[in-house]
Amino acid sequence: MTHRARPLPAAVLLAAALTGCGGAGTAGSVPAAPPAVTPTAAPAAPATATPLPASAPVRVRIPSAGVDASPVLRLGLAADGTVEVPSVSDGDKIGWYTEGVTPGETGPAVLIGHFDTVRGPGVLKDVSRVRTGDKISVTRADGGTAVFRVRELEQVGKKTFPTVKVYGNTTHPELRVITCGGELTDGHRPDNIILYADLVG
Repeated sequence: MTHRARPLPAAVLLAAALTGCGGAGTAGSVPAAPPAVTPTAAPAAPATATPLPASAPVRVRIPSAGVDASPVLRLGLAADGTVEVPSVSDGDKIGWYTEGVTPGETGPAVLIGHFDTVRGPGVLKDVSRVRTGDKISVTRADGGTAVFRVRELEQVGKKTFPTVKVYGNTTHPELRVITCGGELTDGHRPDNIILYADLVG
């Protein structure tokens, strides 16, 4: 069976810079910014993991960040063309961008979660603990589990969000996990923290 990455939506190319963050309220209502993520990269995983057929994610585990999140929310595009993020009331959950591939298919599957919200710490509050080589496991609706290894950590300003790098087609199954970073400015965090991972099992 051939597994193809889905085309990058034009709307995403135009307006993806706000991915992963909602309003964070005031500085007194949320924790301090996460320690800055030092950009690091490791060699890509050997392309030996067999791509999986489409199957929606139902649970995400990132042991190094203390994440064990279920159910997984379904996120699309908002009315203004930006990628949706989990609501404030779902700050403890991770969402999957449904316009892309499912985790394990060829292409970049994208997961999004909050570092914090006005209600307090979010599901990815400990993202700064993640290191290259760490594993991310995604349980799928078909009962299988896609296991990824973190290859790269990146912290970038939203105004310079690497849209093509995150959402562009890839030749192997990959995963992106996106959240917020940086010190609060007018109730919002100015950066995105992005984990890039390769399917290894």
